[in-house]
Amino acid sequence: MYVITKIIASAIVIGVVTEISRRFPSYGGILAALPLVSLLSIIWLYVQGEQTATLSKFALGVLWGFPATAVLLVIVYIALQNSVQLFISIGLGVCGWLIFLLVQDLVLKYVRVLFFN
Repeated sequence: MYVITKIIASAIVIGVVTEISRRFPSYGGILAALPLVSLLSIIWLYVQGEQTATLSKFALGVLWGFPATAVLLVIVYIALQNSVQLFISIGLGVCGWLIFLLVQDLVLKYVRVLFFN
């Protein structure tokens, strides 16, 4: 029952953001940019009894994913502005996201070896 409650509450948030986006695209984009999923996830983890250390690691993971997400959104925006079909734009964005994450991981490993060993 708890899982169903989480799904329904999360779906309501997505539905509200989508409806606002239909009427006011810029405001919908601003709302979508809010860390709603991250905050909901932190709340659900907390309610489920996860320790503060787990919540902290989750928040750090979100921070590490943020630059790659920004790259994804820039790619999708540029592709759509150039009349690329939606799903191709999203596919390009996801590819850019994955490549950025891989490069970011390699750079961080290199920096750790270079400065912390």
